[in-house]
Amino acid sequence: MDKFIDLHTHSIASDGSMSSTELVRHAKEKGLAAIALTDHDTVDGVKEALEEGKRIGLEVIPGIEISVNYKPEMHILGFFLNINEYTNIKNELGLIKQGRDERNKKIISKLNELGVNITEEEVKNVATGDITGRPHIARVLLSKGYAKTMDDAFDKYLSKEGLAYFARFELKPIDGIKAIRNAGGIPVIAHPVFLRKSYDDMDKLLVELKEYGLAGIEAIYSENSKEDTGNLLRLAIKHQLLVTGGSDFHGTFKSGIDLGSGRGNLRVPYELLEKLRKA
Repeated sequence: MDKFIDLHTHSIASDGSMSSTELVRHAKEKGLAAIALTDHDTVDGVKEALEEGKRIGLEVIPGIEISVNYKPEMHILGFFLNINEYTNIKNELGLIKQGRDERNKKIISKLNELGVNITEEEVKNVATGDITGRPHIARVLLSKGYAKTMDDAFDKYLSKEGLAYFARFELKPIDGIKAIRNAGGIPVIAHPVFLRKSYDDMDKLLVELKEYGLAGIEAIYSENSKEDTGNLLRLAIKHQLLVTGGSDFHGTFKSGIDLGSGRGNLRVPYELLEKLRKA
């Protein structure tokens, strides 16, 4: 019987709707053989996920997803972080959190200027974890009737074209990759499809990122077309990069994407995890 996995998931430690425990149990119910917990810029939920995985017999990979400074948007996944070496990444994560907090204040202040009455306290109450960001602000806007949907909140106020958008501090790609390496992890570029690059431009980018220490590429992803996946798999072979895949599951906070199956046709084979582990 084929075994499937999901190497891109989020819990309430960042911007998912499930606790780490609930996420691991959901993966078991879905029949997955393993998941990686890859919360945004935090590892706070990893210990809980590992403990629950051990308790119910599901393999859990300690991971992270780090935002880096690149246009339009780049994230680096880290897998198999050494849970005893988190001190090696603490400083970088602290800087990222500080950047988020400073941006939140600016966004909320701007929203208030625009007649949108929300507070920092309301946003923090929505965010059950330590990481607070635009998705949490969007949920407050939605709950108070200032937006009809999450997408509407981002389109009106929080996207780069939105009325209350502010950039925040992010690590450079080389520093994000090094931070993951320093924590004993394997750095992988997340959802390359969002970079909106041609095959040739992605080819050049991977040369640069591999020089920094990039080890893999998320070639199997919920939002990929068949052509996207095929191109990324060819680039992985060309550059001798590991291949990973995941749904980018956020629970109810990201509609239409389910754990393990994405938008219905995602299948990530267990053999990819075996190759990742050997690395």
